[in-house]
Amino acid sequence: MQASIESTGNLERRLSFSLPEDRLNTHISGRLGEIARTTRIKGFRPGKVPAKVIEQRFGAQVRGEAVDGLLRETFDAAIREHALRVVGSPRIDKGEQGELSFVATVELVPEFGEIDVAKLNVVRHVAEIGDADIDQMIENLRQQRRTWAPVSRGAQEGDLVALETFSQAGDERLPAEGTEKGTIVIGQNMMFETIEKGLVGLAKGEEKTLDVEFPADWRVEALAGKTVQVTVKVTEVSEESLPEVDDAFIKSFGVKAGDVEQFRKDIRANLERELKGALMNRLRREVGEQLIAAYSSVELPPRLVENEARAMLAQQVEQIRRSGRDPGQVPADAHEGFKDAAGKRVLVGLLVGEVARINDLKLEPKRLNETMRLIASTYEEPEQVIEMYRNDPQLMSGLQNRVMEEQVIDWIAERAQHTEEKLSFQDAIRG
Repeated sequence: MQASIESTGNLERRLSFSLPEDRLNTHISGRLGEIARTTRIKGFRPGKVPAKVIEQRFGAQVRGEAVDGLLRETFDAAIREHALRVVGSPRIDKGEQGELSFVATVELVPEFGEIDVAKLNVVRHVAEIGDADIDQMIENLRQQRRTWAPVSRGAQEGDLVALETFSQAGDERLPAEGTEKGTIVIGQNMMFETIEKGLVGLAKGEEKTLDVEFPADWRVEALAGKTVQVTVKVTEVSEESLPEVDDAFIKSFGVKAGDVEQFRKDIRANLERELKGALMNRLRREVGEQLIAAYSSVELPPRLVENEARAMLAQQVEQIRRSGRDPGQVPADAHEGFKDAAGKRVLVGLLVGEVARINDLKLEPKRLNETMRLIASTYEEPEQVIEMYRNDPQLMSGLQNRVMEEQVIDWIAERAQHTEEKLSFQDAIRG
């Protein structure tokens, strides 16, 4: 197989090649023969379907599959023949020398020179989980299960207050008629501080008019940058009731015996899993920032960066949709705003890959299994989750890439100049 190669940029190459027609025809004939022996077509005995009928019914499909398979094989052979280190997906177009000729445009891994990780300075954060962190998590769980009971006294911090409001900005009333209804928990900064403080002491049925200063960039133009009279009327005051940490409460979280010590052990295990992920994210960011600073001058494959920017845009749009908001019409060039972040992500990914290649780092099966079991442990049926990963090549490939990246990040951090910085658990998981 002959393939010609042309340089179309510092990191771009164009390969022109043709598929071997004899091999293609041999493959097609063999596949059609297999189909003829096994297929059942009404009006013909098994294995006796005429070749012409098989060709008419399956020829186009078989030829398409054969071309695709041989195209991948021939392209891979051309890459090996020219010792090209390709990154990203190739763009393959039809050539000008007949239907079996193709032109593949590929991007190459940049030349990074010597990657000396010992020159990097990395801060490795460490943290431990204490009893106070477990106590705080139990308190959070109690808050999630709290109930509210109406009271006749005036509202105070921590109370749930149902209220009606309207605003008067000069001659303009908002809303023009009636009131806006809502609820807030006093002290959780759900409304302007002036309003929350003004609600303190008000009982059901009482109202008050407050002078509220709205910021200049407030979303309602009629109120933006003005001092507005806001009238609030309390329609209900409720105080919270927290559940006791008893057998019933503990059993509701899957601890069948209702044992408080086992409950605390389970919470500790969950917090340790959360902490491990948070510390790895911090380390990934630390190592990434050091690699970006050291290799920011390296030219990156432009199409790879653009594809990453488009993927980041698509992810953001999807997040907006999932939050229940309408992303609206996305401009054709919206991905340009992600180019800088995409370039950094691509640079770190390429460098991590190069470090793994140069130092012959291989995925550790033990680490992969530990991570998979860690993920599965967050579900009610862990073994089913593990089985799902093992039976889904795409899912498993994503997990392998993630674990390999973490493995290389650890490898770099161990060999870089590094200092340890101790954090509290709360600070560590805040990112």
